[in-house]
Amino acid sequence: MTPRRDDRPPLTLGTAGHIDHGKTALVNVLTGRNTDRLPEERSRGISIELGYAPLELPSGRRLSVVDVPGHERFVRTMVAGASGVDMFLVCVAADDGVMPQTREHMAVLRQLGVTDGAIAITKADLGDPQLAAEEATELVPRAPVVPVSAVAGTGLDDLRTALDAVASRLPGRAGEDGPVRLHVDRSFTLRGIGTVVTGTLWSGEVATGDPVRVLPRGLTARVRSVQVHDQPVERAAAGQRVALNLAGVGWREVGRGDVVTTADAHLRSGYLLDARVALEPHGRLLRRGARVHVHHGTRVAPARVAPLEGDELAPGSSGLAQLRLEAPLVALAGDRLILRQVAPPDTIGGGVVVDAAPRKHGARAEVVKRLRAIERGEPVAADEPSAPPVREVAAEPEPLDDAALALAALLRADGTAPRADADLASAAGLDERAAEHRLGRLRRAGQAVRVARNLHFHPEPLAELEARVVALCERDGQVTIAGLRDELGSSRKIAQAVLEYLDRTRVTRRDGDAHVLRRASGA
Repeated sequence: MTPRRDDRPPLTLGTAGHIDHGKTALVNVLTGRNTDRLPEERSRGISIELGYAPLELPSGRRLSVVDVPGHERFVRTMVAGASGVDMFLVCVAADDGVMPQTREHMAVLRQLGVTDGAIAITKADLGDPQLAAEEATELVPRAPVVPVSAVAGTGLDDLRTALDAVASRLPGRAGEDGPVRLHVDRSFTLRGIGTVVTGTLWSGEVATGDPVRVLPRGLTARVRSVQVHDQPVERAAAGQRVALNLAGVGWREVGRGDVVTTADAHLRSGYLLDARVALEPHGRLLRRGARVHVHHGTRVAPARVAPLEGDELAPGSSGLAQLRLEAPLVALAGDRLILRQVAPPDTIGGGVVVDAAPRKHGARAEVVKRLRAIERGEPVAADEPSAPPVREVAAEPEPLDDAALALAALLRADGTAPRADADLASAAGLDERAAEHRLGRLRRAGQAVRVARNLHFHPEPLAELEARVVALCERDGQVTIAGLRDELGSSRKIAQAVLEYLDRTRVTRRDGDAHVLRRASGA
């Protein structure tokens, strides 16, 4: 029998909640799929990367599930996964209650405009779920609350029913106007198939044979095939979790944070955004020139904040601001942003893009008037300079040239075992001085991290290494240079450089010949 075509809009469900509150275990029993892929995840029971699974609901509807890590060190990854979701499943352990990462995850979802979902009181077989349910309801009013146990198998049908009811009232993204935009969260290669990228399709439809571009680099490719939940389809619609097999680009040339769009889409990357910024009540005061991390889609860019309705933004307030980025973002008006402070890392607010292609300007009355008119939906002229230059807190970063992008591609390709800077320069056809200049620009753009005097990493594999070191320390209590070398299958030089870098960034501290987690040691 041919299955009935489901005309209901596709929806993506994102998990949320503190580490060890049972998100992955619950997704496993609901979907039959363990979303932890990495050996470190399975051996330690800690999610490090994003996981994906399809979820069948009682009505026959299928949701795409994005399972996010709950550890405080991986909030950046959580934001990348949450950026395309339509509804949430918050997990709160009955024996623990609402914890710090529960609150931060909900702040992220709130700033992304994701207001519908359900609460699962997990581990209900280990304690009375009532107190945890009350705390969760206070944090997330109006969401249905269902006590469950992944081990005992209780409450699962009630949770599926509750999720079905929430999904039934959501419009989804299908049919939304706008260009094809798939924010890549994973890129890999399969034997005999080639480059595959995955992500949530924000808008538009993508089909087999479509010519596409990969931004911000502007690479061109062709869609060889399309899959949704491991099933081949001719065409995918907005709101679905999509895998695209791309011809014409290597998998190392595309990574998390890139955007796949059609060749004729009028999208551009930029270093300036005018936005309506809203700060969380617990956040800190943002004065002119404050440096933050701006999350958009699956990409993050350092930026300076230039308030446009005063000299500062207070906690709990909102106001117009220009975000002067140190790395390009591919945004459109109406897109949601997340703002996190650099140190200590914490989600302090969010925003909505008002103008995705402004000129650099100060806090002039006519600028504010124009942006408010855009917010009201009124037609306005293009942003043009109309006043003498004003003193700015930071110059707009120079766009990266082909030589810098080539270095970034080499770093990404080297992964967890990068070559020395001199060898990197040689591979890119640059002298060492020119390479150092461009590596400095990559560092400022958030696309390279100096780990040792003559050694750089691409930030994504470095984050993976940090996660592996944390997992090893939590498993064994410590890690040594030799132990990390053997774990990675790398050189002693790489292992030593990584551990010394983690000591400097206060993830670990040296204890004799070993390195231990600072929070575990009380340091």
